[in-house]
Amino acid sequence: MAQNPLSLSKNLRLPKDTILQTTIINTINRFLNEKEKANAMNSAVLRENLPATSALLDEFKKIERSEKFKDSLFYKCQLISLTELDSLNFLAQVSYSGLYENTIYPRAVFKLLLTKKDNNYYVSSPIKGNTSDWKKTKSGNKTVYSHSSLDPGKTKNYFKTIETFDKKLNSPVKEETFFFCTNFVEAQQVLGIDYKSDFNGRNTGVLSANEDNHFLHVDGYFIPEKGSFDPHDLWHSRLHQVLPVEKINRPVDEGTAYLYGGSWGFSWEEILEKFKVFAKNNPGANWLELYNESKNFDEKAKYPLNVDFVINALIVRKIEKEKGFPVVLNLLTCGPKEKGNANYFLALEKLSGITKDRFNDLVNNLIAEK
Repeated sequence: MAQNPLSLSKNLRLPKDTILQTTIINTINRFLNEKEKANAMNSAVLRENLPATSALLDEFKKIERSEKFKDSLFYKCQLISLTELDSLNFLAQVSYSGLYENTIYPRAVFKLLLTKKDNNYYVSSPIKGNTSDWKKTKSGNKTVYSHSSLDPGKTKNYFKTIETFDKKLNSPVKEETFFFCTNFVEAQQVLGIDYKSDFNGRNTGVLSANEDNHFLHVDGYFIPEKGSFDPHDLWHSRLHQVLPVEKINRPVDEGTAYLYGGSWGFSWEEILEKFKVFAKNNPGANWLELYNESKNFDEKAKYPLNVDFVINALIVRKIEKEKGFPVVLNLLTCGPKEKGNANYFLALEKLSGITKDRFNDLVNNLIAEK
């Protein structure tokens, strides 16, 4: 993918040494020019800080694109700040914004740590410096950073849920690092994201990466002081460690998350009860049409509950009971959702014998099951 050249803010203060100026700017340009590669292949990244930098790099992917303006290079990158921290480190700030009819559209602002090594500079997430005074706790293969000491009672359920999900997914054992933040705003900031339009208004979320058999988790969901977390999103996080995201079918993904983690504070049993009420109030419903529409069947509620997600939860429960969870994984990776869901129904028939023609009968039978 072509990149916009990095521009320099008119107010930017650069080092007086012109060779140093050129070296740093070339490093940032190399980092940006290679950002669409696999993160581990970016030659400007400081290897020992790869996991956190990988999580930050994910937020740079295709950042120039604007679907609204149908322009793959709409957002331009500018170096707006460069601060010397010490003899080996600089902190850079880059922004992405676009201009249309005299209106500026902000896209993102990132911070990058540039560290001198072997007479060159390399890029990292600034997370280490941003959390240098946080408390560190280690247990087995897990290292946890938090503002305050962890309460074992409040974190036990969190890690027990991870253990349950990983056992189901047959996840390989790896080193894991968790940063428990106060909210998602702080999670973004410690990683190096000052602003990104995708996250505008969100106060919960997780940023993660899996590199060199090391999983890093910057968590804005689970707050140790409150002891609460969302098992739905935790399931997504653990699942995406073992399956390539680009192959995952979202309605099936959401169906498994409903089944194993509920949604929007509702348990799976509560969601299913709501769905059965909807089915009872809509006799003769065309489930195939409602599936393809991804119908919200709880329209009066604050948050949506989708027909296709519940149907997939029911189907996954049936497949797992009859054929085991590995077959569910095959359905999960049938490919991204497409219009008409042809790839999904092809995989469903292959894995379970359920044809598109029998879909309505199948759903009615699953709803009727106790």
